[in-house]
Amino acid sequence: MWESYLTGLVVCGGIIMAIGAQNAYVLGVAVRREHHWWSAGLCISADIALLSLGMFGVGALLMALPSAMEVMRWLGVAFLSYLAALALYRAAYGRQGLDADTQRDRSVAQVLLATLAVTVLNPQVYLDTLLLIPAIGAQQESAPTFVAGAVTASIGWFCLLAWGGAALSPWLSRPVAWRTIDGVIGVMMAVIAIKLALGSTLMA
Repeated sequence: MWESYLTGLVVCGGIIMAIGAQNAYVLGVAVRREHHWWSAGLCISADIALLSLGMFGVGALLMALPSAMEVMRWLGVAFLSYLAALALYRAAYGRQGLDADTQRDRSVAQVLLATLAVTVLNPQVYLDTLLLIPAIGAQQESAPTFVAGAVTASIGWFCLLAWGGAALSPWLSRPVAWRTIDGVIGVMMAVIAIKLALGSTLMA
């Protein structure tokens, strides 16, 4: 059972750390200290809902259709490889840092609406929570324990973004910080893709 929990923690943790629109937005509001805990809380709530729906809906379907699970495994390999290549490219060529502007004119409602937009309008969120993660979780001994591990990773990650972004805003505003983050993410995504391609579910 602990293996299922740790697998959910590692798999979801690795995937959720891919710096996409959602994570970059939460970091941005955290750097500006702009209702960042509200933004992080909304992201966590969305992850819990989508992960539960994906695991206990799509996961059951995948268990009944072994061929579909195999297809999903290779789609996962391709998607993770793409994320790894994208992150490593950004690490190599760099990008601009976050704007550490100190203005805080937006209301909580405005920040939450923008957070919701970058969450529900991002296809990557659905690929991760409804397809990729459940495809791995369906192979675990305990689905609820796997989901608990995945949810723990989501809570830990977004709390880290909110707290760390606000506390380390001067450092996170520099492009070199983003290149370091992207380099670590690229390596993690590549390792997960390789393990998935070899038929491993990380620690399973």
